[in-house]
Amino acid sequence: MIEIKKHKNSTYQFELKTSTGQILLSSIPFPNEEVTKKKVEELHPLITKQTSFERRTDHSGKFHFNLKDANGSVIGNSQLYSSEAGMENGIKNLKRRISVLSPTSS
Repeated sequence: MIEIKKHKNSTYQFELKTSTGQILLSSIPFPNEEVTKKKVEELHPLITKQTSFERRTDHSGKFHFNLKDANGSVIGNSQLYSSEAGMENGIKNLKRRISVLSPTSS
């Protein structure tokens, strides 16, 4: 499920969730709902490219990944994982989840 939220400062953000409601990916803020929906529609082609996923380790040794658009700009961030294998599993789950969603789901 993809949920689009409007924030108090009039920016929009989407969250991609598992069937149980756990957040797999939180987007960066976007200036309006139209741009946000356009980014959601761009998710399908991104999951086929390895360069779309930037794997990272934070200062405390936890793992996470960023999702980048076709221009290389970060459009979303994952949760923190305690292991690299957990992060890789998170990427697999994200790909699987996006592949079953229709491009206009929100």
